[in-house]
Amino acid sequence: MSEFKMASKAQNSAFPSAEKFNMIEKVQYAEGSVVSKIIIRNERGNVTLFSFDKGEFLSEHTAPFDAIVQVLDGVGEVVIDGKSFELNVGESIIMPANVRHAVVAKEQFKMLLTMIK
Repeated sequence: MSEFKMASKAQNSAFPSAEKFNMIEKVQYAEGSVVSKIIIRNERGNVTLFSFDKGEFLSEHTAPFDAIVQVLDGVGEVVIDGKSFELNVGESIIMPANVRHAVVAKEQFKMLLTMIK
């Protein structure tokens, strides 16, 4: 019974269970903005889609868990502990827990961020 309730709850979100979707199409660019959409969030972690307009960024910060960035569109820069990495479509990088990092859009840029607790 609880599995059915969880599935029903997921079907009311922007990302329904047991249906295919295109991640790139699920988050749109907005002029001068960073847009984020949570796909999954639970006690074990979260998966979030982001779109960045050119020049937009997530300022330097830390997170208590490892996270992986996967580039879906455009070109972004990930800075980890002061070291810069340019990422293109299809490339990924792991940002280690408790290490300062930031993300900057070199051009319009979409990424999938997965954080595992």
